[in-house]
Formats: sequence, C-alpha cells, structure tokens
Amino acid sequence: MTGLLVGAVFGAVFVVVNAQSPLNTLTVNVLRAAACLAAASVVAMWFVAARREHTAGGPRPNMFGRGYLIVVAAEALLLFGGLRVLAAWGLPAQANVAWVAFVVGVHFIALAPIWKDRGIAVPGAVLTLLGVAGLILAPTGAVAWVPLVSGVLSGVALLTGAVAFGWRGVTARTA
Repeated sequence: MTGLLVGAVFGAVFVVVNAQSPLNTLTVNVLRAAACLAAASVVAMWFVAARREHTAGGPRPNMFGRGYLIVVAAEALLLFGGLRVLAAWGLPAQANVAWVAFVVGVHFIALAPIWKDRGIAVPGAVLTLLGVAGLILAPTGAVAWVPLVSGVLSGVALLTGAVAFGWRGVTARTA
C-alpha cells in the first residue's frame, strides 16, 4: 500500500500542476478536485491496511531494497540530466512534463521484475507512452496540449491504478 500511496500522491500532483489552459476553468477545477479526492481515498485505504497489518503482525516484504535504490538513482539521473538536454535542444518548457512522465513510466517498468509484480508495468507502459506522445507534440503547434497529454492523463493513470489496486487490496483482506 505504501507504493500505491506514493503513486496516488504523485498522480494528484501531476493533475493539479498540469490541469491548465487550453482546458476551461470548470474542467480544470473538476480535474483537480477529483484528483485530490482520489488521492485522499488512497490515503484512507493506506490507513486501513496499515492498521490491519499492525494488528495481524508478521514480517512484511521490503520493497525498498537494493534493486529499488538502483532504479530510483537511475531515475534521478535520467530526470535531471534529461531536463538539461531538453533545455539545451531548445524544446519548450512543456516538454519537461513529457520527459518526467516518460522516465516515471520506465521506472515502473523497471520495478516490475524487482518487486515481482507485473501489474505495475501496466501504468508504467501508459506513462511511458504518454511521455513519448508529449515529446512528439512539444516541438509542434500542439505544444499547449502537452501538459494535458503527458501530465493530466499520466496523473489520471496513476490515480486510477492506485485506487483500483488499493481497493482490491483492502477488500481482499476483508473477504
């Protein structure tokens, strides 16, 4: 559930930061409110699961071991190095969110075999594709849509996955 919590928070941030023009104000506000509610629901599920695990006892698997640290270190290098390369190439600032979505997606794909959970490769593939789509749009006249394509839709993908997997986890433990 901790991984889902992290995904939900980042998903909400993706939506809140990137929901903007050319979307109208009502759509922006609805998207932001829905993202915050979805993230709050994952926080609530996290607390339910944490309390249940605390009362059940027993060892928990360590998701944040050496393999995870290697992937996160590579992710940080790719993120910050890639942003500098995009700036050096003169791409518009909107390309940054596309690059972030691409790298975060690849990070999920890389974590799937480490965590022995193929399910996280699905949102990883979605984010990777949305990042690529934004990078393709960035140097074109459709640059204003990059935050929606690579930012908002990536956030929606993260939040949808976090809510769905969280709900599945919470209800499976009660069944």
